[in-house]
Amino acid sequence: MEKEQYHQLEQNVTPKPPYFKNVAKAFIVGGFICTIGQAVSLFYIIFFNFTEETAGNPTVATMVFFAMILTGFGLYKKIGQFAGAGSAVPVTGFGNAVISAAIEHRSEGLVLGVGGNIFKLAGSVVLFGVVSAFFVGLIKYILVTIGVVSW
Repeated sequence: MEKEQYHQLEQNVTPKPPYFKNVAKAFIVGGFICTIGQAVSLFYIIFFNFTEETAGNPTVATMVFFAMILTGFGLYKKIGQFAGAGSAVPVTGFGNAVISAAIEHRSEGLVLGVGGNIFKLAGSVVLFGVVSAFFVGLIKYILVTIGVVSW
C-alpha cells in the first residue's frame, strides 16, 4: 500500500513536461539548421559549379565546421538547451560532440587530452557509419552481381 501511495504522491508532485512545446522548438530549430545547410549547398552550387550530387560533402563539412565554431564560443550549448534534439539530430550535433570532448580535455595536453578524447563521444557514430556503409555497399554489390538491381 505504501508503494502505491508514494507513486500517487510522485505523480501529483512531478510537473508534466511540455511535450508539444519541446517538439515545436526542436522542429523549428532543426528546420532552421537544415535551411542554413540548404543555403550553404546552394552557395557551393552557384559559386563553385558543384552539382546537387557533389555539393553534399562540402556542405556537410561546412555545417560541421559552423557547429564547431559555435561550440568553441559556447553558443551551441545554449542552442542545444533550447532546442533539444532539434540541434542534436542534424550533422551539426556530430560537430558539437567532437569538439566538446576536445575542449573538455584540452588541459590534459594535445596528445593525451585532445587527441585521445576527441572522438570519445563521436567515435561510435563514425564506427557504426563505416560498418553500416560497408554492409549496404556489400548488399548492393551482391544485388547488382546477381542482376536484381541495375547499376
